[in-house]
Amino acid sequence: MPSKTFKEKPSLHPRNKHKGQYDFKSLVTVLPQLEAYVFTNKFGTETIDFSNPEAVKILNKSLLAYYYGVKNWDIPEGYLCPPIPGRADYVHYLADILMQENAGKLPEGSSIRCLDIGTGANCIYPIIGHQEYGWSFVGTDIDPLSVKSAKAILDFNEVLTNGIEIRLQPHKSHFFEGIIKKGERFDLTFCNPPFYASAEEAIEKNVQKNQNLTGKRHSEPLRNFGGNARELWCEGGELRFIVSMIRESVRFSENCKWFTSLVSKKEHLDRIYKELEKVKVSQVKTIEMAQGQKISRLVVWSF
Repeated sequence: MPSKTFKEKPSLHPRNKHKGQYDFKSLVTVLPQLEAYVFTNKFGTETIDFSNPEAVKILNKSLLAYYYGVKNWDIPEGYLCPPIPGRADYVHYLADILMQENAGKLPEGSSIRCLDIGTGANCIYPIIGHQEYGWSFVGTDIDPLSVKSAKAILDFNEVLTNGIEIRLQPHKSHFFEGIIKKGERFDLTFCNPPFYASAEEAIEKNVQKNQNLTGKRHSEPLRNFGGNARELWCEGGELRFIVSMIRESVRFSENCKWFTSLVSKKEHLDRIYKELEKVKVSQVKTIEMAQGQKISRLVVWSF
């Protein structure tokens, strides 16, 4: 089995613009609407109510406007509103992988081509990757409304129009089939899989998360970061999703240099490594990322 490299970080990536406390004074300058949601907590720190979906969405809009020049960003009600700092970490760690192959120089420009599997209505990985490094992206999704929303974000933000393309995945059980065109090549793939194996599991985890945020247990989920069924859960959950992606990646080994996926549950890694061994990949890397108390990891493989 190829070696597995762990990088455990107590905080965000060194190039992540979101290290430290949120600079609400600066963020309000680009989106005055945010000011209504900012308050000082008992520790004397400015913050927002992260259990409030509207507050989280307004924070995201301000972060994208201030740090990435994307001033017209929106998503349909109930769709996933991702935490920007953690998503930026994914992008920066993959840039590190390309940098290792590029004599230590950061890989920038449109010649770096990326494929985002399940880009969602928010289009967040293409936005960050394009604005940070100038990479070009193809974002895909099985949900027509997500595709429509992602395209609208591009249409309303001129800084994105030349670097990002959105494609509808017509085959719900496929990842690359029906998306990658003959002779098309990518340097990186991105994927944030559905975490849960059922709607019931997704609801229970959401209730638990909001209890941690608010100190109260609500019988109904409070979707502070949103997320619909297709975004949050699938049959077999995260593990089955990633294993299926690994198996399909074999047929596209000539089209992609590095395949990658976020893995939320550490206990899934052993099974993922066994699957990668079965398909005879040449390299595997595992990168641990930390945002506050939350630890997640990237699994990266190449043929």
